[in-house]
Amino acid sequence: MRKLLLHLVLAALGGLAPLSAVAQGAPGPATPVAAVELPDAAIRQILAQRVDTDRQSRGMVVGVIDARGRRVVAHGLMGAGGKPVDGRTLFEIGSVTKVLTSLLLADMVRRGEVRLDDPVAKHLPPGTVVPTRNGKAITLIDLATHTSGLPRLPTNMAPKDPLNPYADYTEAQLDAFLRDYTLPRDIGAAYEYSNLGVGLLGRALAYRAGGDYEAVLRERVLAPLRMTDTAIVLSPVQAARFSSGHNAALEVTPHWDLPSLAGAGALRSTAEDLLRLLAAELGYADTPLKAAMADQLVPRRPVGGEVAVALGWHVWSPPDGEIVTHSGGTMGFQSFVGFNRKTGRGVVVLNNAASAMGVDDIGLHLLAGRPLKTAPKTRVAVPLPAEAFDKLVGRYAMAPGVVMTIRRDGQRMIGQLTGQPAVEIFAESPTTFFLKVVDAQLTFTVDAQGRGTAVTLHQNGQSTTAQRLADGAEPPAPPRPAKVATLTVQQMEALVGRYALAPGVVMTLTRRDQGLFAQLTGQPEFEVFPEGPTKVVWTVVPANATFTLGADGKATSLTLHQGGRDLPAPRLP
Repeated sequence: MRKLLLHLVLAALGGLAPLSAVAQGAPGPATPVAAVELPDAAIRQILAQRVDTDRQSRGMVVGVIDARGRRVVAHGLMGAGGKPVDGRTLFEIGSVTKVLTSLLLADMVRRGEVRLDDPVAKHLPPGTVVPTRNGKAITLIDLATHTSGLPRLPTNMAPKDPLNPYADYTEAQLDAFLRDYTLPRDIGAAYEYSNLGVGLLGRALAYRAGGDYEAVLRERVLAPLRMTDTAIVLSPVQAARFSSGHNAALEVTPHWDLPSLAGAGALRSTAEDLLRLLAAELGYADTPLKAAMADQLVPRRPVGGEVAVALGWHVWSPPDGEIVTHSGGTMGFQSFVGFNRKTGRGVVVLNNAASAMGVDDIGLHLLAGRPLKTAPKTRVAVPLPAEAFDKLVGRYAMAPGVVMTIRRDGQRMIGQLTGQPAVEIFAESPTTFFLKVVDAQLTFTVDAQGRGTAVTLHQNGQSTTAQRLADGAEPPAPPRPAKVATLTVQQMEALVGRYALAPGVVMTLTRRDQGLFAQLTGQPEFEVFPEGPTKVVWTVVPANATFTLGADGKATSLTLHQGGRDLPAPRLP
């Protein structure tokens, strides 16, 4: 994982779906709703830009369907030096799986096998304990609408292979998590996207139907829709058409396996198969699932703004139309599926890389007139004389206990943040520089002689200014909170341990004398201050962590709260 400057953590466990409805494909209120009529050549040009120029993919496929028929446009390869991608290339579709899991739910309701307000525990193996709150049980509709109160992921995940993080998570571990978990709020009170919740829904529906998830879904949903290339376990013929996945650097990354949470994101599919789904949704193809599809599309719970969640789908209802979407992402793939009920157009976008730009903008451009994203600015390094570098060399206090050291190494300019590796920085001008290892830039403030007096770090939409330290001066020590709880040695030791925040990213908590110290992989160690036996706060950044304690009083997990996000981290053995 690339080192990220200053922030405790900005990327969590790769994830099957984005964090918000707007991010996952619901256009914002100001977005015009007007489908863009583009010929195949124009769509191919968009894909060529992303693949060949922006380097955001190895291969991408777009499918479009409307009253005139369906078409597929593709560009790029299944992998470096591999076969070209096309409409029959298989991709991991991540959280688009949730749409099909929820369609299975709607069909089983139509058959009278389950009710939306059934407690999920009713359809799980005997003895399975599911958390309740204030006498209310989590129901099937709560899971399908992400309002159960369950977190995005179970906190007892400790993957042996961070690049395939769900592969060794067992049903026994899931049962243990559910048995011990305490819901943080009332069931149905708020929308919180949960891979765990929909994975549990898929497990319950399969158990009720008397089979495993893939077999039940194939019989009840995939076969009626003639989606013969949508599966978890691939045949040899399908495996030959299964694209490699790639990380943001376009390096091959392993395919994902989700044995215990299959309903959340385990499916692989093709553009042609997903167009079959949209043909049925838009009424261009007859299907025995027509009534279930109509039930599925009824908005059930609010998400925010004009966005509501139906069963699986997210629905945006502006005055002049209705946009229905879902997107997905795994470590090496991205997907978008959506349709405009007013225009009768549907769009599929599949990408075989974890692009920083995503694919939702392409889908919404074709579906709803939303503007395309522009690639990050291409930065060009310019040569500077050594004396220009030397005027900027020095130590800059980025935060209490955190120093950015700037030095020159021959004709190279080097920057190093406390506790992180030294990296080369490249000049765009005598006072502006950029990094290549991460998307970050530095702007120096200089005096009348051109000597650096401060530097501002620009990263992730934030700017942090650091004043230059006098020679030999030490940066200010991190402040202490006004109130710090006094913990016993036993209480502090109960929190000490290593917690897996993301693949390759571990939060290590240690005790020294009467203090607690936290260190994130590749970052400096900082003291953290207890507000109680299960909560600590940072003062170098606005962040805190809460701990879940097991029956023995020792922490089993922590949740990092920072920047409006809650990132669960199971304790490692």
